[in-house]
Amino acid sequence: MFTCDEDMGADATDLFNYLTGYSAKKEYRKFLVAPINMRQGIEALIRREMERKQQGEAGHLIFKINSLVDKPMIRLLYKASQAGVHIDLIVRGMCCLRPGVPGMSENIRVISIVGRFLEHSRIYYFRNGGNEQIYLGSADIMPRNLDRRVEVLFPVEDPRLIRQLRDQVLATYLADNVKARLMQADGSYMRVRPEEGAEVVDSQLRLIGSRPPA
Repeated sequence: MFTCDEDMGADATDLFNYLTGYSAKKEYRKFLVAPINMRQGIEALIRREMERKQQGEAGHLIFKINSLVDKPMIRLLYKASQAGVHIDLIVRGMCCLRPGVPGMSENIRVISIVGRFLEHSRIYYFRNGGNEQIYLGSADIMPRNLDRRVEVLFPVEDPRLIRQLRDQVLATYLADNVKARLMQADGSYMRVRPEEGAEVVDSQLRLIGSRPPA
């Protein structure tokens, strides 16, 4: 993302000074930086979604990541599900969370999309009572990413870009019925098939503007 936002520019400067050892920066204006404040930042955003739901609003999280193995974060997602937050997880690889378990994770759906291209984008969506927030960046939800590496998530603040990511990118992945596999409560996966007469959606082909072969 290109931006002239001064706070993000200052955060990027502080980050590179941190990487080179010229700064021990512990506070950032808009970035979530591991291992400094990313874990706490994501946890706070999930808890805020739970609070929104408790206030009678709709709660919704969408995470597109490669791996989900961090135990404290998984436990928090279970709590969010139990609080009534709707959670869509697009996890390409390892996922230690179990969706659809009665009394624990009924409001969680996990899909894995494995296609022609190796997915590496990470997208974190928070409904936030309609004042939607999206973070992009490098981090999966793993102890090594949150606690032992330098990783960055940065906010997308332009409402037009938020809508584009929500409606054109995330919605396309969630509608995939060609390469998607839906995780079951026992940890197994079931191939998603298009219903009779339904539109065929191959998310990767659609997002690069290609059409499947006839």
